Amino acid sequence: MKKYACPCGYEYDPAVGDPDNGVAPGTAFADLPDDWCCPVCGASKDAFSEA
Repeated sequence: MKKYACPCGYEYDPAVGDPDNGVAPGTAFADLPDDWCCPVCGASKDAFSEA
């Protein structure tokens, strides 16, 4: 699965997920909830680009 990067430098890694925000490891970026945002800066999913 592909990683995605936020402009702030945070990188979403599907292998890790975002467990602090209820996203289990193995969750693809496309499968994140629409209201998920960067845990560092709060940017929306559409601010991310493929890493």
